[in-house]
Amino acid sequence: MTSEITWHKSTYSGNQGHCVEVAEGATTHLRDTQHRAQAQLSVSGSEWNALLHTLRSH
Repeated sequence: MTSEITWHKSTYSGNQGHCVEVAEGATTHLRDTQHRAQAQLSVSGSEWNALLHTLRSH
């Protein structure tokens, strides 16, 4: 069974043309919108939440 990944533009990307897309879930995926076919970064949902928490607290 294959699950489809639903991507959305990160709200932190702005409108400068340097955008990041994120697909959040049990595993969170990140990719560059200008190079979608290239590699993506995948981390566990808990690691992603810990990163966001740390960034928001600084």
